[in-house]
Amino acid sequence: MKVLVSDNLGEAGIEILKAAGLDVDVKTGLSPEELKAEIEPYHALVIRSATRVTDDLLEAAENLKVVGRAGIGLDNVDIPAATRRGVVVMNTPGGNVVTTAEHAISMMLALSRNIAQGTASLKTGRWDKKKLMGREIYNKTLGVIGFGKIGSVVADRARGLKMKVLVYDPVVQDETIEKQGFESVRLDELYARADYITIHVPKNKETANMINAEALAKMKDGVMVINCARGGIVDEEALYEALESGKVAGAALDVFAQEPPPADLRLLQSEKVILTPHLGASTFEAQTNVAVAVANQIVEYLKHNNVVNAVNVPSISGQALEQLGPFIRLAEKMGMLHAQFMTEQLKEINILYNGDFFGYDLMPVTSAFIQGLLSYRLGAEVNAVNAHYIAKERGIKITESSSPETTDFLHMVTTKITGPEKTLTVAGTVFGKSDPRIVRIDDFRIEIIPKGHLALIHNLDEPGAIGSIGTTLGDHGINISRMQVGLEEGGEHNIILLRTDTPISQNVVDALMALPKVISVRTMEL
Repeated sequence: MKVLVSDNLGEAGIEILKAAGLDVDVKTGLSPEELKAEIEPYHALVIRSATRVTDDLLEAAENLKVVGRAGIGLDNVDIPAATRRGVVVMNTPGGNVVTTAEHAISMMLALSRNIAQGTASLKTGRWDKKKLMGREIYNKTLGVIGFGKIGSVVADRARGLKMKVLVYDPVVQDETIEKQGFESVRLDELYARADYITIHVPKNKETANMINAEALAKMKDGVMVINCARGGIVDEEALYEALESGKVAGAALDVFAQEPPPADLRLLQSEKVILTPHLGASTFEAQTNVAVAVANQIVEYLKHNNVVNAVNVPSISGQALEQLGPFIRLAEKMGMLHAQFMTEQLKEINILYNGDFFGYDLMPVTSAFIQGLLSYRLGAEVNAVNAHYIAKERGIKITESSSPETTDFLHMVTTKITGPEKTLTVAGTVFGKSDPRIVRIDDFRIEIIPKGHLALIHNLDEPGAIGSIGTTLGDHGINISRMQVGLEEGGEHNIILLRTDTPISQNVVDALMALPKVISVRTMEL
């Protein structure tokens, strides 16, 4: 079988592929058009961050079975398109954890002691010893946003430097954080108390521009901000203004909303900022680790049909996948819906299966639900293989039960998520052989095709309510492609599900909320 390596990969990985008897070609630096012309005979494609695996490329890759990413980020891979074409997508989530964590610590130390600024000034002939007065990190407070693999290592290293460590993570239980010797706090408290803030969350709808002007205003005067996670989590213009005003004493950035950043980015001109060109995973050790990992995973799949760290394929037999596939897709969408409703910490997951489900083990369905639930917040770190482990690691209790008795449908999946202050119940089924539907949200019966741009509007069941909603959307140029209304059992409210051709922006949500008969509006991307 043929393997194409289209990005720079450690030699150790290439040797593993060759030793397994695979026909390996290394062709880096290809343009999208050149790669599309080359891809047809290859069964595996090994990439890093430079190659973009688009639907257009996948269409040309008639023999492609697997894409292996040497690293964790999959922003450059069209995963739905790969899934649709039967291409397995794998990553290597553990290979660059220590390296990225160490880079964040290095950035914090360099920022505290003006190392970059001192180097630059000395090379121009200046001796700015008095100007570049630094600060100790000993006994200072570090706020860690995100307690996943990288964030937890950063917290551990900071503890070794005798810093006080605060942790905010809406997924991880307080008890789990505290058992590791750190203080779990809410986000506003972290902002108010931390001398340094370091970010270790994926970029998604919830975290995009989370460090904005409002968040910066809540921070301690003289705070220092470090971002080695993903560009776009920090509002770069808001950060510049906070640096200019003195609210933020300094910032260290390894990632940017646009990479490379544009020449007119004002942060590039600030003496209070140190910048690196996305070097978080760039060490010899990390590159060897991810090269070896991705090569071994490719060999396992092509030679032995074993799936390791796949983000789009559960580890089940082909026969079981044929029967359970629609329920796996349903469960993942139900998890994504839960994630966009429940923004607080998750304490417990309860899943009830009604029906016989062909006698198969339903673990892949449960894994898909947990993956959809957690990946919305944690990104590509979560897949069908490790979803249970990550949930357990974060102190989330998982309870599964099944009953052969049927309810309103031949097969029903009911999921209940419990947080510190509220719960949410969602039920779903499959129409026909392959059409997933969500049929209940709490006490509201409704039929949702779980895909696309959606909005759930909770409103009073009174004349004119639906008309005013449609008029408001029309005034803002939003076209409704599908609409269902669900009635509350025994209540005076209903819930309206809208699918729109384009996403509903915040200003449209505000306009809907201003309507007298609207109680709440929740937008979702499924």
